[in-house]
Amino acid sequence: MPGGPRLDDDGGVRHAAVLEVLHRVDRSPTLPRLGGMARPNGVVIVSHRYWAFAGVDGSLREGTMPQPPEAVRHIPLIRGLVRLGASLSPLFRRSGVARRRERWFLTAAVLAPLAFVFAPYWVGLFGGLAATLGLVAWLLRGRTLFLHGAEHRAIAAAERSLLTDTWHGRARPLRFSPRCGTNFAALFLPVATLGERFWPLPTTTLTPLVVTVLSLGLTMEVWQLVQASSRRVARAFLVPGLALQRLTTREPRLDETRVALRAVASVLRRELV
Repeated sequence: MPGGPRLDDDGGVRHAAVLEVLHRVDRSPTLPRLGGMARPNGVVIVSHRYWAFAGVDGSLREGTMPQPPEAVRHIPLIRGLVRLGASLSPLFRRSGVARRRERWFLTAAVLAPLAFVFAPYWVGLFGGLAATLGLVAWLLRGRTLFLHGAEHRAIAAAERSLLTDTWHGRARPLRFSPRCGTNFAALFLPVATLGERFWPLPTTTLTPLVVTVLSLGLTMEVWQLVQASSRRVARAFLVPGLALQRLTTREPRLDETRVALRAVASVLRRELV
């Protein structure tokens, strides 16, 4: 691998390699936008081109992000769905961070609400709710809440050029993030509710499915506009999600923050080559 010793070597070599990258990144004038997700056993960090999973056991897995055709990236609604699918690719890919059984479970949990579209109303309501609660419980199990906070802190440290200070515990950026998926979920719920309430076409069996897919695409469009805007009115759309993060994150320990920082270092080491 280019750029010096591998970041998953043992002991001091690993820490020295991570610190070397973090110090270099802190001096870089521009950085790619980062995102991520927390797992019960580690943290995933992604950029437009790369992803890395740093485990609490010291392991490190690396990969590349899928690149959809250029034409698709400019089609409203569809580009949002493609971007949403790409963000989940480290979980679903065979070489990703989830084991085979986990991939099957996650796929079933995501598709279960769609299956209830064709069931009677009360069956769909309770079945979809059970599937959603099961998925949330699975996603937030173990140390996930603490590593979720660590993920946000590490990304904020990169954006503020505080990676080295954060590694040593001299800086502690907030564990709340305006780009968290929790914020997206908080936007999606009212969009989906309004879409179902004011659907202009005759209702058919497939209408709930169509409304859900269109709501996801529309929410992604709103999400990107909010993220690109600096106006206070636009930022108000993030308030519900930021409030929910008090439930979906916990204050991480320094060792948990370092797990996320190792993933950040892996991604940015390849970006800055």
